[in-house]
Order: sequence, then C-alpha cells, then structure tokens
Amino acid sequence: MVHAGVRSVGPVIGGVNTIIRALLDTLGPAGTLVAYVDFEPFFEDGDYEIPVFDKRTAHAARDHGILHETLRTWPGALRSDHPDAGVVALGPLAEWITRDHPFQYGYGPGSPFEKALTSDVQVLMLGAPLDTVTLLHYAEHQARIPDKRIHTYRRLMPTPAGPQWLSFEEFDTADPVNAKFPSNCFERIVSDYLATGLGSQGTVGSALSVLLDGPSLVAFGIEWMEAFFGPRDS
Repeated sequence: MVHAGVRSVGPVIGGVNTIIRALLDTLGPAGTLVAYVDFEPFFEDGDYEIPVFDKRTAHAARDHGILHETLRTWPGALRSDHPDAGVVALGPLAEWITRDHPFQYGYGPGSPFEKALTSDVQVLMLGAPLDTVTLLHYAEHQARIPDKRIHTYRRLMPTPAGPQWLSFEEFDTADPVNAKFPSNCFERIVSDYLATGLGSQGTVGSALSVLLDGPSLVAFGIEWMEAFFGPRDS
C-alpha cells in the first residue's frame, strides 16, 4: 500500500509512470499494489446539481497526489465501490481486495484495509507525511476507546433502480477519532513505532521515505490509542 508525495522524489525520467513501474517491478508478478484514492467531488454541499458517483471516472482526491490518480487509471487497476474509503489495486489480489467494500464503516471489518492486513501488507510512505497512513483508520475501529466521533453523510450513488441518495456512517476520519487525541495523532503513532526500531527508513530519490509492516503497525496503533486513556476496567 503506497502513499506518495511525488514532487519530493525530485526529477524522474518518465515521471510518475516510471515510479509506478518501479513499484510493480519491485513487487513482481506475485505482488499487489494498493492505494487509497477517496474521490474529488468537484461540488459543495448545497449545490443544486450533484453528479452521481461513478467509480470508473471519479478522480482520486487531489490532496492524495498524482500517483494515486495515475494508478486509478492504470491498465488493469480495479477500484472498490466505496466513494470515500475507496481503494485501487493492481495485481493478483486486486479483485478480492476491492470486492464487496462495505458502505457502512468502510475502513473497518470487511474493508480492503482489513483484507490487506490479512495479506501481511507493507505500507510505503514515499515522501508522504506520516499522518497520512490510512491503515491506522482500521486501528481506530479496533481500538477499545470511548467517545469515538461518528460522521454521517449522504452520497448520490448508482443503483440497479437508477441514481439514489444513500446514507453512510463512519468513524470520523477528518479528525482524530476521539477529541482528546492530539491533532497529529497518526504522526505520533508512526514516529513512536519507528522509534522502537520497527520499520525501515531511507530516501527514494530526494524523498524521505519509510516502509512499515502493516499488521505490526496496526497492533502498535491500537495499543497506543488504548494506552492513551490508561488502564481499563476488566
């Protein structure tokens, strides 16, 4: 699972396409490349005309960067159905990872993120900020902590009966899941994880990058969140 800030890599002959090919070459034919894409709505709440979400054409969120949008359109890439928690995947596990993405709590059980974890996913932060590790939203789901923020919203979605407004419910991913957590909660979790000697750090081009073991990172994140609130009653 890759998160990338391509500009930080510096000049690359062939640009972002070369980076994606390098990732695919590194993974080899048995590997699957996954990226979180979300989507760029190009509308505001309250606008009169709202387009139907179409996963075939909906752009990846602009703040995710050009690599994610390029991977979305890469030959053979598959995209999950969730508009906001959506991922794209390319490789032998792509169909399974993107299939049957739950609309409710789309970062939690049954999601592509959980499936990736069961496949021992590695997370590459290629010049991307440490607070953008999307996999830690799964840790928010699993952590036994109080007062998790909940976000409810609607999206105009395609259905067999035509476009319909569907309701979604999710632990809030725009801010830390609990109001008492620091605003840079994910960055602190990843930094503390790296400080234990886990993960790898280096440069790719000019980009400071880290490689994280997904299962151990999520386990660490759950423990970190639960410890933040101190011991719980048994």
